[in-house]
Amino acid sequence: MTIVARSLAAIKPSATIAITQMARVLKSSGVDVISMSTGEPDFDTPDHIKDAAHDAIRRGETKYTPVAGIPELRQAIVAKFQRENGLSYRVDQTIVGTGAKHIIYNALRASLNPGDEVIIPAPYWVSYPEMVAICGGVPVTVPTRMEYNFKLQPDDLRQAITPRTKWVFLNSPSNPSGAAYTHDELKLITDVLKEFPHVWLLTDDMYEHLVYGDFQYVTAAQIEPSLLDRTLTVNGVSKAYAMTGWRIGYAAGPKELIDAMILLQGQQTSGTSSIAQWASVAALNGPQDHLDVFREAFDERRQLITSMLNQANLLSCLKPEGAFYVFPSCERTYGKTTAGGRLIQNDEDFVSALLEEKAVATVHGSAFGQPGNFRLSYATSLEEVRRACIRIQEFCGDLR
Repeated sequence: MTIVARSLAAIKPSATIAITQMARVLKSSGVDVISMSTGEPDFDTPDHIKDAAHDAIRRGETKYTPVAGIPELRQAIVAKFQRENGLSYRVDQTIVGTGAKHIIYNALRASLNPGDEVIIPAPYWVSYPEMVAICGGVPVTVPTRMEYNFKLQPDDLRQAITPRTKWVFLNSPSNPSGAAYTHDELKLITDVLKEFPHVWLLTDDMYEHLVYGDFQYVTAAQIEPSLLDRTLTVNGVSKAYAMTGWRIGYAAGPKELIDAMILLQGQQTSGTSSIAQWASVAALNGPQDHLDVFREAFDERRQLITSMLNQANLLSCLKPEGAFYVFPSCERTYGKTTAGGRLIQNDEDFVSALLEEKAVATVHGSAFGQPGNFRLSYATSLEEVRRACIRIQEFCGDLR
């Protein structure tokens, strides 16, 4: 007799974590692996944020925290949404969790009944459908197309909505494609949602500050205020402030939902780390100068990786508007044989052979619900990006 719950049988492990771990094992055995699979900035947390954490420790801010977050951080979240997004929330409409993944899970767990549907545009972050399934919901994948820059089209959304639809997820800029919705593109989506008052919207804005060129970032509730009472706006400090290990995510939304999430969290993790919360206060309220440095570095890498991948035999790569990922197509490599004698029949074959033969770790598009593509993170040095792309060009050049 097994101790493991039957409900876990359908849950798949995170492909990004699995491939990152494979790369670590190879590297520890002496292989010169270039990892392009990890979704975290290679920058250090800014000094003023680390100083705030030290100060909090010295002040003795080391006790249990309120379940929903310390008042100072919740107030900083309110100020952030007003200042940067033009959204007005009260403090009691906010919640702090152990990363944005925790926030999203709690929102689903607090709102889904068995059989409720959640619309998830593909490609999607690998955890979305798994979290929906764990919480008893039904993930409904809506494919997007490369010719539309992997962005959800309003007619496709409209056709996917049923009386059982509870949520629609939007992630902009996207992990894994880097696609970001313009004001006009997002307005078409919110116009559809206005037609269906029973449907809620969850916007994952984690990469909000990592957009390039003259792209102007907007979030859905900012465009359509009438959706504010059924929108959960999720964000965090991980990407924009290089604080992945601090594990702080946050959200704002209707008080009924926030209260339910707080109730759940109170019997689950309780309040998050006191030190990480005080550091996050400094992140949201403090200087933002580092963002220009981050964006400039990421943009240089974005330009390089897009150019070099498009020069590779049989690959095609869009230039993303944001985040730090590219999501090239490898479909034209199907039916080809690698220099090591491996036949490529799908995107998983492609990334496996690339890791085995050229020691470049990437993630297959099927893990994100988009077969035929693969994801590379350029959250690494410019030199590592160049080295990885040279190896990919060699790998593709040897295909027969």
